[in-house]
Amino acid sequence: MSLYRHCLIKSMNCMKVSSSDFSRLFHRKSALRCISFSSLISSRTSFDLGRSPTRDSSPNKDYYYITTPIFYVNAAPHIGHLYSAVIADCLHRYKQMRGFTSKFSTGTDEHGLKIQQAAEAAGKDPLSFCTEVSEKFKSLFQSSQISYTDYIRTTGEQHRRAVEHFWTVLYDKGFIYKGVYEGWYSTPDESFLTESQVADSKDKNGKPIKVSLESGHQVEWMKEENYMFRMSEFRPALLQWLRENPRAVRPTKFYNIALQWLQEDLPDLSVSRQRDRLQWGIPVPGDPGQTIYVWLDALINYLTVAGYPEGHSQWWPAARHVVGKDILKFHAIYWPAFLMAAGVPLPQAIYVHSHWTVSGQKMSKSLGNVVDPLERSQQYTADGLRYFLLRQGVLDTDCDYYDDKVIKLLNSELADTLGGLLNRCTAPSINPEQVYPSFCGLCFPTEYVRGSSERKAVPEDYRLVESVSRLSAEVEHHFENLQIYKALETVSHCVRQTNGFFQRHAPWKLDRNNPQDRRWLDTILHVALECLRVYGTLLQPVVPMTADMLLSRLSVEPSRRGWEDLNFLTRYQGENCPFEGRTLGPDTGILFSRLERTEKAECNPKKSKKVK
Repeated sequence: MSLYRHCLIKSMNCMKVSSSDFSRLFHRKSALRCISFSSLISSRTSFDLGRSPTRDSSPNKDYYYITTPIFYVNAAPHIGHLYSAVIADCLHRYKQMRGFTSKFSTGTDEHGLKIQQAAEAAGKDPLSFCTEVSEKFKSLFQSSQISYTDYIRTTGEQHRRAVEHFWTVLYDKGFIYKGVYEGWYSTPDESFLTESQVADSKDKNGKPIKVSLESGHQVEWMKEENYMFRMSEFRPALLQWLRENPRAVRPTKFYNIALQWLQEDLPDLSVSRQRDRLQWGIPVPGDPGQTIYVWLDALINYLTVAGYPEGHSQWWPAARHVVGKDILKFHAIYWPAFLMAAGVPLPQAIYVHSHWTVSGQKMSKSLGNVVDPLERSQQYTADGLRYFLLRQGVLDTDCDYYDDKVIKLLNSELADTLGGLLNRCTAPSINPEQVYPSFCGLCFPTEYVRGSSERKAVPEDYRLVESVSRLSAEVEHHFENLQIYKALETVSHCVRQTNGFFQRHAPWKLDRNNPQDRRWLDTILHVALECLRVYGTLLQPVVPMTADMLLSRLSVEPSRRGWEDLNFLTRYQGENCPFEGRTLGPDTGILFSRLERTEKAECNPKKSKKVK
């Protein structure tokens, strides 16, 4: 807030000047409207600037609050919606493993002209239409093991109160004024566009039209009286916030895009629509002839879940938003500006992901290639689809989906490599006592000594121990840097190493009645089971049901599945192993069944043979 605006507000409060009179006074000094960042800071009455989004900078270090976008209910969920949710869920579970108290919110965005039109086309009242689609999202998330703590719908009463309060704060501070908006508007995107953001095109009948450069959707020219937000005043503050917080928007590619947008002037933003055009939304407080702009309404959901306006301080400084790249501007430009104006701290970070194509083509209803995530999760299992999305998804690059890729990946890494290893280690022919056997330090000494009569371990085995010993640190590094695919690649590499270890020493050839062979056989199994325990623990945020099945088979109780329990092969280090000697858990079947593709492009589980 400029010093001039600050003085005007103080004077207005003392003299009981109305908001409209204040607006007229302020406009007379339009030359001062482009305020500087330093004046915003020096006035001490403006906003709370977000600091660097690292754990140490979060005011509540032990709290973690992660959100997905709230999903628009004009159509059923697709694979991109699930991808957002799976990323957030994985980070939520990971932080819980690290000892954080984590809140995870998702939900549905249910206001706007697009919803109003879709409900009319379906012959339903808007609320019934919204409820029906919202339940589809909720059903998908529940079947996909999305462990949200909060599910918000913008038609809820608590959210309405939060939006009305936020609007009133902006209005009372003079950041919202009544004006006339004239320009381009995209109904499918619920977005106002400048001249530089639209291009000439033709509709299917060859008629000239204007379309959004970003989405390709047709736009219309509109002129109406509504409320405007003084977005133009926040460009310097937004620039400095981003420059001082290079990890505020991640990955770097999208941070640079946000910075590039701020190289141009920001026009004031229309934040309402006339009620006769848009009835399905929250009315402007004090002006029932206007409806609050759907994006301002929707963005406030993050505050609503945190407890705004009274009880949000515990969670809000810890906020991280997972969003698709198509809504980057709303979250990296509009949302921080709204928060600055309202005096609310900025989120710790905005995590941006790219889109999924299908066999190299953009998903669209017209092409008939929209992937139904509920159908695919039933075909490949919930964990299978989660694993594929996180293993193949790279945040700053569009990723391609096709069924053969899913089947090959899951068969290779979950069914054959990981599931096969567990199968071999627990097979009655290899492990008839069904125990977590003992480790022999003579067979596997801490140092490789050539010529030792008892030593059975070879140099490749020590490389395996080294790889698995540093695995948790590497996975942590990749998770913290939002490179979940790299974490899974690292785990998969270690699983392959462990299979190589098992194959190299062929325990099925050892004589259990020979004491020396028995010690080495038990040591092979101990090392392999310890590797599996680490893999199962690390995979919990990604494939929770599969990881639970694996750890339960190893008889690892829930209280020993945290990050602090990742001490690997403690007997090798001369310490006790709490699992040594215990009976394995019940055999509940194949860890992950192989998938086969049929002629109808469907896949059915095909169980692999268990080792007898």
